[in-house]
Amino acid sequence: MKKLKINLVLGVAALMVSCGPKLPEIVATAITETTPHDTDDPAIWVNKANPEQSIVFGTDKDEVNGGVYAFNLDGKIIPEKSLTGVSYPNNVDVEYGFKLNDSTQTDIMIFTEREKHQVRVYSVPDMTPLDNGGFKVFADETDVEMKRPMGVSIYKNPKSGAISFFVSRKVGPTEGYLYQYELLSDSLGVKANLLRKVGTFSGQKEIEAIAVDDASGYVYYSDEGVGIRKYHANPEDGNAEISLFGGEHFKSDIEGIAIANYMDKGFLIVSNQQAHTFNVFDLKTNAFIKAINLGTVETDGCDVTTVALGSKYPNGLFVSMSDNKTFLFHDLGLLKLVD
Repeated sequence: MKKLKINLVLGVAALMVSCGPKLPEIVATAITETTPHDTDDPAIWVNKANPEQSIVFGTDKDEVNGGVYAFNLDGKIIPEKSLTGVSYPNNVDVEYGFKLNDSTQTDIMIFTEREKHQVRVYSVPDMTPLDNGGFKVFADETDVEMKRPMGVSIYKNPKSGAISFFVSRKVGPTEGYLYQYELLSDSLGVKANLLRKVGTFSGQKEIEAIAVDDASGYVYYSDEGVGIRKYHANPEDGNAEISLFGGEHFKSDIEGIAIANYMDKGFLIVSNQQAHTFNVFDLKTNAFIKAINLGTVETDGCDVTTVALGSKYPNGLFVSMSDNKTFLFHDLGLLKLVD
């Protein structure tokens, strides 16, 4: 019995050392209402005319009745802006000023519908579908497992205004894991045309999270077992990998990515999923800055805006998924990215 007690004490001590001190929690400004199934990824749409009426969209995964739920800034579901009956919506992103014709533009939301092997495109905030039921992705693959999309992120070329999107998948090859599609509109409607296949995969785990920094023209994605990979977002700049970094700072899965150009500095905020924290990197140098605890559990996706959204979020808004079917909202200033 005495030996058993000694072993138990040593085991607990070893566990405490291995876990290390817990980071102090930065308490959320608001927490959303729960969704029915399984939250995954958020995207923030900024209402430029009335920032306090901005919307946070969040995916809720289910093979039959998944949804993309719309939340107000208090975290309440907006039923008339929410989509249900979706087949496993995974990741979501928004963009501004998609050109429908010479005189009409609209903001758009794109999300992946994994079990139908497609992406969906809706106008925002009226929530009108623009895709005639969906755009198939990875259509040239013969293995059905390689057709199942997960991550999505939109790129708007700051010079031309052209809009394209990157999409990742549940299973993919060691080269060309991501596909990039241009989004075009003409008299026949909106189309999604394949631009290129890009991106190395380590072969460990999978690739889900993608984020594009329009201003610098770079796309980042989480190769979940090894690190964060960086490429040119514009196909004209080539397909060569620019860098692979950060892997040593993660406990296990490297997940959601958010990019914040804030107070004249750039930050990459990435979910350290099994540590229940986020790692912050310098956007220019890739250098690790710090880890933060926002009170989330097993975060998949996150998003950020640096636009002031009223009195609750005067410094901008950071949104992160938590494993209890919610999303947490933090005023960006609480993250103390700049001391």
